[in-house]
Amino acid sequence: MKIDFENCTEEELWKFVATHLKSKGIDTVLVGGAVVSIYTKGAFESGDLDLILTDYFVKNLPQVMKEIGFLRKGRHYVHPKCSHLYVEFPTGPVEIGDDNKIVPDELEVEGQKIKIFSPTDCVKDRLATYIYFKDRVGIEQATLVAKSHPVNLEEIKRWCEKENSPHVFEELLNLIKPT
Repeated sequence: MKIDFENCTEEELWKFVATHLKSKGIDTVLVGGAVVSIYTKGAFESGDLDLILTDYFVKNLPQVMKEIGFLRKGRHYVHPKCSHLYVEFPTGPVEIGDDNKIVPDELEVEGQKIKIFSPTDCVKDRLATYIYFKDRVGIEQATLVAKSHPVNLEEIKRWCEKENSPHVFEELLNLIKPT
């Protein structure tokens, strides 16, 4: 797979990195703001990829990332030709709030199945940043995704109630309803 590091989008970089990792037996799930960027066709740009490793015992990650030109700088992996994006591997497991039964969507790219939060889980993830960090951008991002992709509103409502935040679901509904 070829990539223009200087001009790539979050989606292009994710597909490039995730398929390389998968070809080396390293399974990941894309979470966070880059998922919003992908689902909103760039209406929001995150600046990084958050890939959660599904196996906690990956020992050769720095070597595998170096094979595609990424070097570790602190907790980030950077590519010398990709100054606008970097890759990070937050500690797992894949969860949103107290929900650790996340089933990511799969996409086949170059014969490899790579994983990403579903639109519904992306909305829940962004609502979690709003609930727990009082970050208004979180609900704005959740709204963008919910307006651009079908989501399971009943699941989002259930999750908000479980997180003791039913008011956040009501706020989301008000933001996504047609004007």
